[in-house]
Amino acid sequence: MHRDRRRSDPVTSYADDRESANRLPTQGESIVRGSGDDEQYGVQVMERAKPPADIDYLAELIAMQQNGPKQLGFFGTRNMGFLHQNLIEVLSYAMVLTDNHIYTSGATGTNAAVIRGALRAEKPHLLTVVLPQSRSKQPPESQELLEQVQNVIDMPDNDELSLLEASRLCNQDIVGRVQQVICFAFHDSRLLLETCTEAKEQRKIVTLFYLD
Repeated sequence: MHRDRRRSDPVTSYADDRESANRLPTQGESIVRGSGDDEQYGVQVMERAKPPADIDYLAELIAMQQNGPKQLGFFGTRNMGFLHQNLIEVLSYAMVLTDNHIYTSGATGTNAAVIRGALRAEKPHLLTVVLPQSRSKQPPESQELLEQVQNVIDMPDNDELSLLEASRLCNQDIVGRVQQVICFAFHDSRLLLETCTEAKEQRKIVTLFYLD
C-alpha cells in the first residue's frame, strides 16, 4: 500500500499550506469568510447564514403535522435552483398527501414547485393558487401550469399596480387564509421577510428556511 507522502513530508505540507494561503478566495468563500478588515464581520455572516442541520429540518416537518391537517401558505423566491425546487416539490406533495390544504401564488421558482408537488398528490381540492393580478398577466409557463389547477383566485383589480405591490397584497391575502406559513427566502428577500413578519404579528405559525 502506498503511503500519502503529503501527510508525512513537512516540506510538501508547508508548500501546500502556502499555496492555500496565497490562493484567491472564490466568490462563495468571500461571502462567507469576508476578507481583510471584514474578517470578523465575515464570521458573523457565516454563523447567521449557516443552514440548519438535517435534524432541524426533520423537526420542522414533524412540527407541521402536529394537531392534524392545517391550511398552509407557501411562499418563496423565484430564484430557485433545481435541487431546491425538487425538495420543495416533495414537501408540498407530502403536505397535501396528509390532507393539509396548500395556498400559494402562481410565480415561477418556489410557487411552481409547490404547485407541481401538490398536483402529484391527486387531491385537487387541497390546492388553491392566489394570483397577484389577473390570470392573463401571468407568464406563459405559469399559465400552462395553472391549467391543471382546480382552484385559482385572481385579482384583476391589481392589474394597474406594479408587480411588487400586487404581490404584497396577494401575500397578505394568502396569510389571511392560512394557519401556518412556510417560506423559502434569502436574507435579502425583503418582501418575503416582510410577509413572514406580518404573519407572526397575526399569530400565525411561521417556518422560514433560508437558502443562503
